[in-house]
Amino acid sequence: MSSTNHPETRPIAFFDMKAQQALIRAEIDAGIARILEHGRFIQGPEVDAIEAQLAGFSGAKHAVGVSSGTDALQIAMMAEGIGPGDAVFLPAFTYTATAEVPLALGATPVFVDVEPGSFNIDLADLRRRLAMVAHERRLRPRAVIGVDLYGLPADWPAIRALCAEHGMFALDDAAQAFGGALGGRRLGTQADATALSFYPTKTLGCYGDGGAILTDDADRAELYRSLRTHGEGKSRYEVLRTGMNGRLDSIQAAILLAKMPLLEGELAARRQAAGWYGAALGNQVTVPRVPEGAESAWGIYTILLQDTAQRSRVQAAMQAAGLPSAIYYPKPLHRQPAYAAAHARGIEAGAPPLPVSEDLCTRCLSLPMHPYLSEADVGRVAEVVRSAL
Repeated sequence: MSSTNHPETRPIAFFDMKAQQALIRAEIDAGIARILEHGRFIQGPEVDAIEAQLAGFSGAKHAVGVSSGTDALQIAMMAEGIGPGDAVFLPAFTYTATAEVPLALGATPVFVDVEPGSFNIDLADLRRRLAMVAHERRLRPRAVIGVDLYGLPADWPAIRALCAEHGMFALDDAAQAFGGALGGRRLGTQADATALSFYPTKTLGCYGDGGAILTDDADRAELYRSLRTHGEGKSRYEVLRTGMNGRLDSIQAAILLAKMPLLEGELAARRQAAGWYGAALGNQVTVPRVPEGAESAWGIYTILLQDTAQRSRVQAAMQAAGLPSAIYYPKPLHRQPAYAAAHARGIEAGAPPLPVSEDLCTRCLSLPMHPYLSEADVGRVAEVVRSAL
């Protein structure tokens, strides 16, 4: 998917939602008009419809629409009763939402280093930190949150095997990776539950906040539906448990319904753009690699530079050329003020260092990635990157 504008002059967006909207504006307008007519703005028929499509696309037996990706994580953990005294293992190199939810529930996040090649959780380091927590016996190992960072699936067979061995809950944070696959199976069935975000810049995004939880477990799905609606039971005023207001709005569901027919083609276009980047930059910088048997959703395209100085030069050159870039993420979570104390108490004997996460934060740089990039667009970006090395 690309534009016919002159390749040397047209603006290049980091995430291009306008190009997509131009294709489906009539469907979006019609969907919103239907909601204005029927008036079911919360939990309307559009929510049921998008849940069915999400389940069908991912292969999961159940999809539960919620108000955001963060609330998807929280509802999934609330359903497991995760709270004070529990250890939740998660990567140190990811977005803050992954860590803030267990902390908000009273649990202790235990930060795990990531692999330098995949950016995803390092299984050897996970086993080491799990053993340390188990040895200390201050915290109960309760869950692992694997993050499919930038769109690349984590090693879910290994994570699930480890969780099964230790009686832990496996939660997939696939906020950046809807559409990714592992072993021929879409993300959504790889973990006990999968949290999705529909933030506007995601591979499937609405025009506000939205999210979903995917699972094959019928009992979990029923519990998620209760928790997202204040813990209600069979009727609105039967309250079975403490829940939250975490429902998906009908208008956001309608926007997702308009976008779903584009998703397969957009995923293919993202793969093509990633291939162009790899061919143009692979000999000059470290580009992302996809292991055999995995399919990245290419939610974000991130390269690694030699050091911070080189990254600064590349960013300055891109800015001068009118090209956007971003750093995901400039600081690992264990270095964030909000999590420093939790990190310090997570493993009382002294948490081992997290060298890969710290190093990646000094060298990572994300380039424009969306389905509406042309080969010429990617070539322009790559030329500026190469010139600044």
